[in-house]
Amino acid sequence: MKQTLIGLIMAVCPTMVSNAQVIDTVLNKVSQQPFNFSVAVPDGNYRVTVTLGNKKKAGQTVVRAESRRHYVDEVVTKKGKFATVEFIVNKHSPVIEGDVRVKLKPREVDYKNWDDSLNLSFCGSMPAVQRIHIEPVTDVTTVFLCGNSTVVDQEDEPWASWGQMITRWFGPQVAIANFAESGLSCTTFLAQLRLDKILSQLKKGDYVIVEFGHNDEKEKKAGDGAWYSYSRNLKIFADRVKAAGGNIIFCTPTARRFFKDGRIENTHGDYPEAMKTVARREQVPVIDLTRMSTTFYETLGEEGSKRALVHYPANTFPNQEKALADNTHFNPYGAWEIAKMVVMGLKQIQSPLASYLRQEWQDYDPARPDDPDQFVWQMSSGSNLTKPDGN
Repeated sequence: MKQTLIGLIMAVCPTMVSNAQVIDTVLNKVSQQPFNFSVAVPDGNYRVTVTLGNKKKAGQTVVRAESRRHYVDEVVTKKGKFATVEFIVNKHSPVIEGDVRVKLKPREVDYKNWDDSLNLSFCGSMPAVQRIHIEPVTDVTTVFLCGNSTVVDQEDEPWASWGQMITRWFGPQVAIANFAESGLSCTTFLAQLRLDKILSQLKKGDYVIVEFGHNDEKEKKAGDGAWYSYSRNLKIFADRVKAAGGNIIFCTPTARRFFKDGRIENTHGDYPEAMKTVARREQVPVIDLTRMSTTFYETLGEEGSKRALVHYPANTFPNQEKALADNTHFNPYGAWEIAKMVVMGLKQIQSPLASYLRQEWQDYDPARPDDPDQFVWQMSSGSNLTKPDGN
């Protein structure tokens, strides 16, 4: 299927060049509907340069990649005018070495994040793409993300997570590689060999960001708990990443929207403090997402904070007969805000990653969040009403 697609693209676009995994094609496409571009490439990081615009029509184009990783806000181009955007995409498959593979969950098997292709998605009111250039790069810093449904690249609307939004703020010196998945704890992430896959790609100086807690706190077997299995597993992450020459950063779990008397109740018990304790002992920088997301919800208020999560009345999406009311999983606005908290956390811990932020970045305060009425999100194609695993 993938090879057939490449053959079709080359037949339609004779200017396409494939040389040592370099792809260059004149697409010359404009549409009133979202459309995709997909090409099979080996695992690795790729510099993607897209020329937006069209000779005959004006365009309004948003660029995403893989499973809805957001890279470029809407770019407006007048008829006959063009704009060029550049970013880094990490492409990865489940294969680690030989027959050793990441143990994907059934829902992930068909996800763009894990297939054999690099996938680009163009949406907006009138996506217009003139040319696409893709080439492998080995000299960029890779940031690997480990976590659950609050981190994962959610495949379909209306679900979203900070891992697929933080890509927006980094320039073409950084690749974000998201290995998170809904419903995972530290224990299951390790058991599914996701860290093994990361370490097979990690080079000295790369980063690994770890956010767990939501699902770890549900594990009730003997030896489980914040101060035993969770703390032990966090140390395993730290030890293995450091031994491989990487830099590790912890993020305490995002708060759930659980109000009592106008304030957010802590549903995570000792888990945030346990992570901070491991961080101090193992000299790992830590970003307090629990605190920042709590401030964010309380600033919006009990009713207003619903607008950051998957709370939608019936019939908002196709075939949605019942209202959606989820107090853990973010919609695009909420994921956008949490991603800004992670970026601010990187600045607060004085991470060198902050030097790679795009020029248009503006510092963020969760006590003064962006107005949800002013937030614009151009829908990707496809929606799914199935709640992600975990809570």
